[in-house]
Amino acid sequence: MDEIIEYMLKEDEGFGDITSNSIIDEDQIVRAEIISKDIGVLAGAKIIKEILEFKGLEIIFNLNDGSKIKKGDLLFLIEGNARSILLLERTILNLLMRMSGVATISNKYVEMLNGKPIIIAGTRKVLPSMSKFDKIALEIGGVDTHRFSLHDMVLIKDNHISIVGSPLEALKKAQSNVSFSKKIEIEVETIEDAIVCVENKADIVMLDNMDPNEVKEVLDKLNEKSIRNNSLIEVSGGINQDNIFEYFDLDIDIISLGELTHSVKSLNFSLNIMG
Repeated sequence: MDEIIEYMLKEDEGFGDITSNSIIDEDQIVRAEIISKDIGVLAGAKIIKEILEFKGLEIIFNLNDGSKIKKGDLLFLIEGNARSILLLERTILNLLMRMSGVATISNKYVEMLNGKPIIIAGTRKVLPSMSKFDKIALEIGGVDTHRFSLHDMVLIKDNHISIVGSPLEALKKAQSNVSFSKKIEIEVETIEDAIVCVENKADIVMLDNMDPNEVKEVLDKLNEKSIRNNSLIEVSGGINQDNIFEYFDLDIDIISLGELTHSVKSLNFSLNIMG
C-alpha cells in the first residue's frame, strides 16, 4: 500500500507543481481544512493522517474512521507548508472520498439488514491497485471483505469449471490438492449442481444469479435431504437495494455484492486554505 500511495503522489506531481512553485513562497505556512459536502461514513482517515504526517504536516484535528458525517462537517484541520499541502491535495481527497463512498454504501446495507444473521460481503470487483483500500473501507462500513486476494481461499468459478469439466469434478480436485487450512467455495448456476456440491461438503456454495424462488427451492431440497448444514450458502449476482429484501427472510448465510465497490459513488469533500 505504501508503494501504491507513493505512485499516486508521483503520478499527480509529475515533474513538480509549477503553479504553486511559481507563486507561493517556499517557506509559506498555512492552515487548511477538509470539509464534507456529503452525508455518509468516513473511511481512510488513518491512511490520510499518516500521509500528511509523513510529509511533515501537522494534524490539529481529525475525525476517525467510521465516524458518521454530514454536510459541513470538519474532517481534518492541517497546518504546514503551503506547497506541500497543495501538492497532496488532490491525491488525499480522491482516496478519502472513494474510501468513504465504499464505507457509506456498505453501512447502508448493514442498516438494511436490521440485525438479521446474514453476512454482507464485498467482492473483488474493485479498481486496479485500489483493492486493499476498498477492502479496508468495506470493513469500516461494517461488511465482510470476502477475499483480500487470490491466495485467501479457493473460489471455483464458472471459468474454472469450464476448463475442468463439471462442478463436482472441480470440487473433488480442490479437496484433494488444497491444504485443510483453506476453505473451498464453489460457484454454481443450477439447483442440481448446488445440491451435489453441498452433498460433497464444499465449505461454501455460492448460488450465482439465482432469484429468491430458486434459492428457496435449493434450501428446501437441502432440508429434505438433511444436509443444509453441510455448507454455508452464499447468494450473489444481480442483488441490489431494490431486491435484497426478498433474500433477507431466506435461510442463507452470505450475500455478496459487487455494487459495494464496482460502481460506488465517491463522497464529495473539499480542502480549503484558511490562511
